[in-house]
Formats: sequence, structure tokens, C-alpha cells
Amino acid sequence: MKFSENWLRELVEIKADRAALAHALTMAGLEVEELTALGEGLAGVVVAEIVAAEKHPEADRLQVCMVDAGQAGLLQIVCGAPNARVGIKVPLAMVGASLPGGPSRPSMASGALGLLPGGMSIKAAKLRGVESFGMLCSAKELGIDTDASGLLELPPDALVGLSLADYMGLPDASIELKLTPNRPDCLGLVGLAHDVAALFGSAVKVPAQVAAAVTSEACRGIRLEAGKDAPRYLGRVVEGIDPAARTPLWLAERLRRSGLRPISAMVDIANYVMLELGQPLHAFDNDTLQGDIVVRHARAGETLKLLDGSTAKLDEGFVLIADEHKPLAVAGVMGGFDSRVTDATRNIFLESAHFAPSAIMGRARKLGLHTDASHRFERGVDPELPRRALERATELVLAIAGGHAGPVLVAEHVADLPRPAAVTLRRARLKRVLGADVADAEVARIFTALGMRVEVIADGWQITAPSSRFDIEREEDLIEEVARIFGYDNIPTHSPAGALALAIEPEARINELALREQLAARGYHEAVNLSFLSAELLARWGFTERLVPLANPLSADLAIMRPSLLPGLIEALRHNRARQQERVRMFELARVFAAGDPPVETPSVAVVACGDARAEQWGEPSRQLDFHDLKGDLDALIAWGGEPQRWSVHADGLPAWLHPGRGARVVRDGETVGYLGAVHPQLARTLDLGADVHVLELTLEPLLARRLPLARPVPRFPAVRRDIAMDLPEGVNWSQIEQAVRGSLGPWLQELRLFDRYSGKGVDAGRKSLAMGLILQDASRTLTDDDADRCVREAVAALEQTCKAKLRG
Repeated sequence: MKFSENWLRELVEIKADRAALAHALTMAGLEVEELTALGEGLAGVVVAEIVAAEKHPEADRLQVCMVDAGQAGLLQIVCGAPNARVGIKVPLAMVGASLPGGPSRPSMASGALGLLPGGMSIKAAKLRGVESFGMLCSAKELGIDTDASGLLELPPDALVGLSLADYMGLPDASIELKLTPNRPDCLGLVGLAHDVAALFGSAVKVPAQVAAAVTSEACRGIRLEAGKDAPRYLGRVVEGIDPAARTPLWLAERLRRSGLRPISAMVDIANYVMLELGQPLHAFDNDTLQGDIVVRHARAGETLKLLDGSTAKLDEGFVLIADEHKPLAVAGVMGGFDSRVTDATRNIFLESAHFAPSAIMGRARKLGLHTDASHRFERGVDPELPRRALERATELVLAIAGGHAGPVLVAEHVADLPRPAAVTLRRARLKRVLGADVADAEVARIFTALGMRVEVIADGWQITAPSSRFDIEREEDLIEEVARIFGYDNIPTHSPAGALALAIEPEARINELALREQLAARGYHEAVNLSFLSAELLARWGFTERLVPLANPLSADLAIMRPSLLPGLIEALRHNRARQQERVRMFELARVFAAGDPPVETPSVAVVACGDARAEQWGEPSRQLDFHDLKGDLDALIAWGGEPQRWSVHADGLPAWLHPGRGARVVRDGETVGYLGAVHPQLARTLDLGADVHVLELTLEPLLARRLPLARPVPRFPAVRRDIAMDLPEGVNWSQIEQAVRGSLGPWLQELRLFDRYSGKGVDAGRKSLAMGLILQDASRTLTDDDADRCVREAVAALEQTCKAKLRG
């Protein structure tokens, strides 16, 4: 938001100089990004008129001009500007004047001026043998604009001899604010004036808008067909305007100092009202319109040629302003080319509307545009502004271009308009957050100056924000308003005080940080990946169901919330392998997402590893990582919870991305909680992994569950060991064997150890021999040989019955 300092000072009394004003705005959250002084040091520059001009006898590009500066007699000035001609009024720097800008016409810089540290000093001089007494100036030489293409032409009614600074309202400054998106009310000078009034304890001086006299019956029907996207639309026909009317200097200068180039009277008036009030407007050539104005959604494939000459390809998401036969403008973005106001336009239709921010947001960007109107409508424009802005624009049109105004035409859906709600601010809460006492009278003054309605209640205030303040939604927003206007510098600095309530870590749950440390101690590096993945990558893994797509993704590669941690970890592993890292071991603790209402978030832990099982060393030969290495890491994590008997692994029910012969399903209490094993060879080729990669992914909560510590006396009686060798089918897994033995021996079995596996000669094909040790112990007595023999018989019987096992001799 760029504006003229003098313009702002007309709207509100500011008891501070320019530097103090800029500092106050910045400290109030309205950061001054740039401040450019305009027209400083113009003493000795006056309005002058060229009354005669002849070609210089010794230079083709110079003219010898006779200039009337309001003094006795004419002044002879040598000028090289291409637009110097008889009859125009231009700025004249008299002899002795000092200008702030640098010379823009090198052919003149040979004796007519002398360079000083602050700019240039005008002297009488001879240019190619002809005397020159002063200099006719461009806007750049005066330091009020960057235009150096020719002399600054002034309006014909400019009074010759008048000080240019007085005539143009100089000196001034162009101030640019870096506004946050939650302050669209400050995109108009009147809205900004309320903040300035609150900061400096003054009042806004904007007069009430008077309705223009209706002197024409011209009207046009308006139909709203866009629902809540366009709940209010106002229009007015103004007939008989002067198409040759020129924008007055004061208005053109305010636009120029606000960063906008004057174009034509109608366009300039619309831009001026937008800068003043914050409400974008648009003017159509009324003679090009047919029938009623229709505010509707665009149809698929509909196109419109815009003011900039481009063709907009629209879809149903756009709101259009149309008549009964054709589209006229993209609502909130830009008007159409064919209905624009031209130099021949005598009858205009002025529109002023309120559009919902969600209906305009992103539409200009979709068309490759960014306009002042879309910038404001995307952030939110006061729904009560359209009538005031329409009346203000009508007032300026009638004053500048004449004409006859028709009645204000209104169409609205009141139920769809936003309504400000009252918000309670508690006195105690304000003091607690700010750490300072702000007097009740000062609080009331701040909110009143900001245009809010204040009602005092027992424990504070009930505040109702104006319709322009979309950002006031909760108590914290009101506290922020008090803080920034009261002044952050006025809030005392205190060290935090008070006792902190320490959270008690439950003994039945392992801390996540401790789990991270355990994995790091086992040689894994923690990775942190984005929560978004591409649909293409997930399809390679076979993740196609219960996906959670993003409504507004950053890119196509980040369009889906991750259903698993493994795709992201594998991509990180590939990235490391591509940089000569052969042994990669990484883990990640994060959430995964599945479709639901609302989407289901599940904390998970995943591990990926490849390369050698051990880091390179001399003590043992190198060996590639295999399934059992990763299974050992899983067993270590499970053992930490103190209940390994509740866990088991099974070779069935594997996902498509896991190797069918080197993978396992991890189960706790009969419920699948994750998977373990080598990546499927086909997926490995698709992802170009280049080596065996082993992975593990588990739901996190079961892994963090821990048995409560229970103190037990050291056993007084010795343990007994019996070894057995069983012949079993190859398909029987260890978890089935362990479950059968533990179920038959009960509390006497302290541990079951597998110490040998054999298949080959002496064992039938499709079978295997497992040798295991039974560690038996009773807390109340020493077990006898008969007890131990009975346990062996019961264990063998259980294995024979459940696992089709045979005892080997």
C-alpha cells in the first residue's frame, strides 16, 4: 500500500513529523517498507508559460524559448526537451534556485547549472553562444517522479508566476507500507487514518458522504445468481459525461504519489476512490450493455477478452459480471475489453460490489494476473463500503466530467453478508497477557478511535468491530490491538515468574525421546521428511486406498498425505546412495494418514537399512545386512517394553511391497501392528535401489507400552535345563512353537532357547530339525528329575499335537 503523506494528513491530524509518523506506523504493525521524499528544496521554481520558441542557430536539438514567469519582461531559456512548444505551462527554475534531482538532458548541462552535493544550482549561462536565464524542468529534475522524457506539463489553468511547491502541494512524501494479509482495512487511506488517529490521540476528519442528486431516470436491472459468492451489487448510470474531461492535477498527483499512473478521468476516479476508501470500482460504457446486469458463475470453457488485451479462459469457479448476452468482467479481477470506457464514451455504468474473499482468492493468479482489485477482494473488503464508494465516485464524476446521475441500483442477499460479532475482552486477561496496567479509559479510547463499538461490562468490555475489521474474531485479537496502539515500548519487561508444573512421565509408557536415543545407539540416523508425497510414487508402492489428497497442494509431487513413512525414507536412502553412501541406516518417528471423517492420524516408526551389517572394521569379515539383523533390532526394542511374549512374527499376510520369502508380519496380542523384511525385488528395480534394502514399520503406541516394574526376590532355588530336538514341517514358524511350549508348561518355563537348526541328510524333504533348550524353575522348591522329565513329555506332546512335530533320537 503506497500513499501520499499529505493526503493522509488531510484525513487525520498527525502531531508528529515524518520520521515519527513512519516509526509509529512500523511499531503498530504497519511496517513502512519505503519512504520517498518528493519536491524538497523547490524554492525558486515557479509556474511559467512558453510564449515563443525558435530553433537554436547552432544546435538542431535545442530551442530558444521566451518564457513568461509572471515578472516584468520575458526570460530567454535554452531548452532541449522534445515537448517544449508554445502555449504550454511548465516548471521554471529561476537563476539561483537549487534543484534536488540530477540533470536529465545532458545537452543542457554546459553552463546552465552547476552540480552541488544536494543536486544542482541554476546559473545564467551561454549554451552554444545563446544566453539562458534559468531552466525548464522535468519531473525527475524536480525530484517528484522518475519521468525524464520531457518537460513536466502543467494544466492550462495554472497561474503563471505561482510557486510550484504551492501549486502542486509540495513538499510531500510517498510512503509504502508492507501490510500483513489480515489488515485489508488499511488498503484504503480512510481505514489507515483510523489507526493513525488511535496512535496520535486525534480524530479522523473524513466528512460524511452526501448522496448525489438524481437528475436522470436511467437505470438497469441487476440479477444476483452467484449465491453467497456475490451477495451485494450496486450500480448507477451516469449520462452525458464529457469524454474529453481531464483529470485535475490534485487527483492525478495523489495517484502518482500512490504509485499509479493517471490514465483517463473515469479510470482515475475509480482508482482514487479505491485508494481513498479501499473499495474497488469499475466503469462500463453503458451503451455497450444489453439488458440486465447478471452476476453469475462462469460456464465451463467461457472466455473473455480483458482490458489488458489478454483472453481469460474461465471455469465454473470464476464469478462473472455479464449482461443478458455476454460476459463483461471477471468479478474482483479485471474488466472486459469490449465494454471499456473509451474517449468516445458519454454514458457510463458505475459498479460497486461486495464479493466473498473465497470466491476471488487465487482467481487472478490462475489467469496469470495480479490486480489492485484482486489484491483487496482476496483479503476482504468491507461489505458496507459499496454504497459509500459509489456515491463518492459519482460526486467526482459529476465534478470532473459533468453528466446526470441516475438512481442507485441495489441487489443484495443480506443473509449471505458477513456480520461482525461482539467479542469479550476481560480486564484481568488483558493485564495478564501484557504484563502491564492499561487504564480503562485508555482501552476505551483505543477501541473507539479504531472505529469499534465499546460496551463496558463487569469484568471488562464487550467490543464490536466495524464490518471492515475481518481480523477481530477472538479475545487475543483485541489484546493485540491494545498492545500495538498502547505501544510495545510502553509495556514493561519482566522476567518470567512462577512455578512450572512438571509433567509426570507414566511408568507404563516409554518416552519417545528415549526410543529415538535407543535407535541412534543402534547406529541409525534420524530423518525428517515432508508429510506429502506424489500419487505416482505411492502407486509404485501399491498404496491406492484410503489416501488423503490435499485440496490445495504446493505441487503435484506433494499432493497426497503420506499413508506410510517408508516411501519418504526410501527416497532419502536413494538420495544418500547416489552420493557414495553404501551403508545407510535411518529411522523416522512421525504420523501417517488414512482417509476418514476426519482423516485418521497414526503415530508410527519406520526403519530402513542397506549395505554391510557392521561398519567397516578389521575384527571380522564384512557381511551384508539381512533379515535377522533387522529382526534383532526389533527384538531389542520389544524387549525394552518388558513383555516380549506378547509379540510374534508371521510369514503370511504380507503387503505387495515386501519380499514374499524374506518378510514378516509383526503381531502384538493377535493384532497386526507392522511389517518387517526386504523390499520386494520388483519394487527395488522400479525405484532403482541397486541393492537389498530392509525395512521395518510399526504403529508406535504398542512399541511404547511398557510393563510396570515389579520387584521380585532373587530365586532361591536352582533352574533345570533340558534340551530336545524336534523334527517339524518347514512351514511351522518359531512363534507357533514357542506358543505351544509355553502354553503346556505354564509358569515353570522361564525361557525357551533355540540353539540349532538343521535340514539335510537324515531329515525328510520339506522338514527341519530344531534343537531347543527348556529353562525350568519354580520359586517355591527345587525341581526334581521327575518334574523335569514330565515337562519334557508335555512339551513334546504339545508340539506333536499342534505342530505335527516328532522327537528326534
